[in-house]
Amino acid sequence: MAEIVFLVLSVITIGSAIAALEMRSLIYGSIALMGSLGGIAGFFLLLDAPFVALFQLVVYVGAIAVLILFTVMLVKRELIFKKIEDKRRKFAGIGLMLIIMVSIGAVFIDSGIKTITTDEPPVNFRDIGADFVIYYWPALILMGLILAGTVTGALVLARRVDVEVDERTN
Repeated sequence: MAEIVFLVLSVITIGSAIAALEMRSLIYGSIALMGSLGGIAGFFLLLDAPFVALFQLVVYVGAIAVLILFTVMLVKRELIFKKIEDKRRKFAGIGLMLIIMVSIGAVFIDSGIKTITTDEPPVNFRDIGADFVIYYWPALILMGLILAGTVTGALVLARRVDVEVDERTN
């Protein structure tokens, strides 16, 4: 059963990542990125790491991807870069991706990862959460302030100011 779930998550994650790269609309590309990051959270659930999976969902899908989505929605359309179509670059990228994936797969197959065993008990995610709240609260507050600053900066950068053409030249 775990193999089937892994294959489904792999298809969702890789398909969403490819869609995020290939979508013409930046809005749909951002939504596809959120799907890819959500698939990675599913991998963490398969690895029996629910705390890391929820952290992935909250931080990356909930904060970073939504920040990207709002920034894309707020920026003027003229300021977004123009996509240059080049079929050779597209096929070169796909070829490079396949070479890297096969190389990494060969390294994993030769590493003997299936023979690794451990007698350690699983880590309790409640202990990790308690450590975050007790010991790492300054880092969490700093992260929240940085995210709030990036949202404020995105809003300031995306502020629409209608300026006349002759005022721009002065």
